[in-house]
Amino acid sequence: MSNKIIDAIRDKGKSLESEMSFFEHLEALRWHLIRAAIAILTFTILAFWQFDFIFNDIIMGPFNPKFWTYRMMCKMGAALHMSGWCLDKIPGIIQNNEMAGQFTLQINACVMIGVILGFPYLLWELWRFIKPALHEKERKAASGFVFYASTLFLVGILFGYYIVAPESIRFLATYTISPVIQNIFTIDSYLSSVATLTLGTGLVFELPILIYVLATLGIMTASFMRRTRRYAIVIILIIAAIITPTPDMITMSIVATPLLLLYEVGIMVAAVVGKRKQQRSDELMNS
Repeated sequence: MSNKIIDAIRDKGKSLESEMSFFEHLEALRWHLIRAAIAILTFTILAFWQFDFIFNDIIMGPFNPKFWTYRMMCKMGAALHMSGWCLDKIPGIIQNNEMAGQFTLQINACVMIGVILGFPYLLWELWRFIKPALHEKERKAASGFVFYASTLFLVGILFGYYIVAPESIRFLATYTISPVIQNIFTIDSYLSSVATLTLGTGLVFELPILIYVLATLGIMTASFMRRTRRYAIVIILIIAAIITPTPDMITMSIVATPLLLLYEVGIMVAAVVGKRKQQRSDELMNS
C-alpha cells in the first residue's frame, strides 16, 4: 500500500514538473513576443514621425505617373517600339468619406510600415525561442533562417511594391466600361489594395522557407515537387493572374517568373534536406 502511495506521489510530481515546464515555455514565448511587439511599436512611432514622406512618396507613389515603375515601362515600350506603355496621368479621384478616415489612414499606414520593418526582428525572437530545443546539427542547418527569411520577405515586399502594386493600380484605375462612369476611390480602398498586394507578395516569397520546413518534417520531398511541377506551374499562373488583374500577358509573365524561380529553388532546398536526412539515416545504420 505504501509503495502505491509513493508511486502516486512520484507520478504527481512528474506531472507537476511537466506542467511547470510547459508554463515556463509559455512565459518565455510571451516575453519574446512582447519584445517583438515593442520593436514593431518603435518602428510605428518612427513612421508616424516621418509620415509626410511616407504618405506622399511611398504610399501615394504608385498613384503618381512619375513613379519609377511607370518610367521604366515607358522606356521599355520605347525600346520595343510598342505604344501605350507610357502613362501621362492616372485617372480617378481618391477621397475620404468618413469622419475619422484620415486619422485611421495614418494609424493603419504607420502600423503597416512598423510590421514590415519589424518583421526581421520578430523572426529573430522566434528563432531565439526555438533554438534551445534543437540539436547541434539542427542549429547549424537552420543557422541562416532569420537572414534568408528576412531577405526573401524584403525582396518580396520590394517586388510587390514596385511591380505588382503599380501595374494593378494602373489597370484598375484606367479600366472603364463607360465614359459616363467616373472612378472615385476611397483612401481606405487604395491603402488596402497597396498593403494587400505588397504584404501578400512578401509572404509568397517565403515559399522556399515553407518548403524547407515541410521537407524537414518529411511532408514535402524533391521528387514529389518534380512530379507535380506541371500542376504547380498552372497554380502559379493562376496566382499571377489574380495578383495582376490585367489582360497583358507581359505583366503577368513578369509576376509569374519569380514565382516559378522560387518553386525551383524550393525543389533544390527539398533535395538538400532529403540528402541530409539520408546521410543521418546511413550514419545511424552504420553505427
